[in-house]
Amino acid sequence: MRETVATHVAGFWAVLPQLVAAIVFLVVVWIAITLMRWLLPKALRRARMRAALVDVSVMLLTVLMWFAGLLIAATIIFPTVTPGKALTALGVGGIAIGLAFKDTFENFFAGILVLLREPFAKGDFIECEGIEGQVEKITVRDTRLRRTDGQLVVTPNGFLFKNPVTVRTSGDLRRTTIMCGVAYGEDVDQSREVIADAVRGVDSVRNDVKDVQIFANEFAASAITFEVTWWTGSRPLDIRESRDKVVAAVKRALDDAGIEIPFPYRTLTFKEPLTTRADDSEK
Repeated sequence: MRETVATHVAGFWAVLPQLVAAIVFLVVVWIAITLMRWLLPKALRRARMRAALVDVSVMLLTVLMWFAGLLIAATIIFPTVTPGKALTALGVGGIAIGLAFKDTFENFFAGILVLLREPFAKGDFIECEGIEGQVEKITVRDTRLRRTDGQLVVTPNGFLFKNPVTVRTSGDLRRTTIMCGVAYGEDVDQSREVIADAVRGVDSVRNDVKDVQIFANEFAASAITFEVTWWTGSRPLDIRESRDKVVAAVKRALDDAGIEIPFPYRTLTFKEPLTTRADDSEK
């Protein structure tokens, strides 16, 4: 027993210089990482890099520096352990970890690509496979969308990266359309002019950029329908507000011009003649 303890003590004293050297080296690595975490974000923000991408860059560089530092410290303590052998052992373990956390790594790398490519930014309204909302935050793993009804949707970045994404606010303007019908007895050209003047008079319609477009669309069951198209703000709220004002303005203008907006007519045909009965109160 005493011989075993003595052997361990002797082994400890033999490896103590290497252990102290490794600890000193790790302290130096820690100081270097601290300086990097203080200086690098400032430099990247001056380059106008996204805040989320700055955080990712700092995190990745921190992990790499600690990994390299620990690997070198292990070779200092155990000179027989070469970096090549250590990397081989870590590679086998890394494959197992990668298979176990495949989806996590997929979302992680997809998040980095989303941040680098910048297809959309915080504040944009996007839609992907039926999921629609305003981008509140983009992290390495997921993107958080706030729907117009107030609900929060946390979407994995891998999902956004692999599917088509519609960025509704990529520009300041969006085109919107309504259908409007007038009776068959009304003049088509006059009706078109009345509708066009009404739409142009709405404050949310951007006539300065692109003019209103109105086309006779079809012979419907009880009306000739017009396709009314104009440009307004790109946010969902802008679309709804502008559509509300345009519908009200067109209805008011057609009423003032005496142009009928029809409702469906039905003609009933009976096989046998109908008999009518007078109301007793009328006798």
